Amino acid sequence: MEIRTEIKLSVTVAEIPVKELDAGNAGDLKVAMAPILESNTKVVVDFNRMQFIDSSGLGVMLSCLRQVSAKGGDLKLCCMTRQVRAAFELVRMHRIFDIFDTREEAVHAFNSK
Repeated sequence: MEIRTEIKLSVTVAEIPVKELDAGNAGDLKVAMAPILESNTKVVVDFNRMQFIDSSGLGVMLSCLRQVSAKGGDLKLCCMTRQVRAAFELVRMHRIFDIFDTREEAVHAFNSK
């Protein structure tokens, strides 16, 4: 899995390239995110393409948050569809992650601290 990244205002934005994140590809996402999280402390994950996420995908996102938090960084999420946002809310992960409607809001949230 190849994740497209770009830097905006010293924040790395990673766009998840799949429509569905489930047990079949969650491991691939974890492997693909590892180098991004190792070399950056301010990361925004853009979900604009994703239509579905299951518990495996949610687990990968928690793992990513732990990895970047261990280095004193933070991970913010943006551009979720209603279905994906509902999955995060169902397991109360919306209380763990900062979730924004747009990429710009997520990036600016890092720089407003």
